[in-house]
Amino acid sequence: MKRINAVLKLEEQGVVAVIRADSKEQGLKIVNAVKKGGIKMLEITMTVPGAIDIIKELAEYYKEEDVIIGAGTVLDAETARACILAGAQYIVSPYFNEEVVKLCNRYRILVMPGAMTVKEAIKGLEAGAEIIKVFPGSAFGPKIIKAFKGPIPQGNFMPTGGVNLKNVREWISAGAIAVGTGGDLTKGAGTGDYALVTETARKFVKAVREAKERK
Repeated sequence: MKRINAVLKLEEQGVVAVIRADSKEQGLKIVNAVKKGGIKMLEITMTVPGAIDIIKELAEYYKEEDVIIGAGTVLDAETARACILAGAQYIVSPYFNEEVVKLCNRYRILVMPGAMTVKEAIKGLEAGAEIIKVFPGSAFGPKIIKAFKGPIPQGNFMPTGGVNLKNVREWISAGAIAVGTGGDLTKGAGTGDYALVTETARKFVKAVREAKERK
């Protein structure tokens, strides 16, 4: 049931906050600011110090709330399992790793492997991935979603990398089920301006909602 809920929430929300930070303390502050701005899909990347501890803490803290905690930059099945045991409800990888997808399917956890070609995308779908992460999205821009949708209209695609407030509507209009955004969303954290992070999150939520309503 968690897997279905995660897919539905992702489609409904339309935006995933990709959390990268220099420390656990900063990571938690970013999470709080993003959540305050209305983004409820939170992806804690494995590049954050103490990432698995953060996932465990957040999964417990938000267990009664409408918030979905996931893990990003997951490179192998061992890390994926540790994240799942800590409470992650979805796993995101920058590339297709068959063992990661198998493990997530075994535990009925949403998994989003990365792809940059049609061949990679089809491999992910054949392995059982519900959603394919298009990464890095900045390499081709929104037009790659339309290109993928040509031969794979049944695929669900989420771009990450290069998604910002200027082009987020274009990504959704091109057919993306959702977008993942990190640096453009959380840049305020670099100067300690978490109010800016919250405001930026609100703008992303609004832009995605408006783009989905126009589809």
